Amino acid sequence: MADQLATEIIEKIKAHAETDKEVTIDSELGALEIHSLELTEIVFDLEVAYGIEIEMNTSEAWSTLKNVGDLIEATRALIAAKD
Repeated sequence: MADQLATEIIEKIKAHAETDKEVTIDSELGALEIHSLELTEIVFDLEVAYGIEIEMNTSEAWSTLKNVGDLIEATRALIAAKD
């Protein structure tokens, strides 16, 4: 079961995904048809929503963020680091 942060991030991803597939923690970003522009928009949304700064360019993001869970955990770590 997803916690509140995971649920919020999944909703942000759904807003940018170009697919009707179900979005879960295990969903692969590529399978959701999330490409560099959409990933950039999602990262921006997360930065604004949680007051964090995600320092990575798109190529680094693609090499480290493979699924929705990776994105959630990266965001969770940045939120914890700022407190």
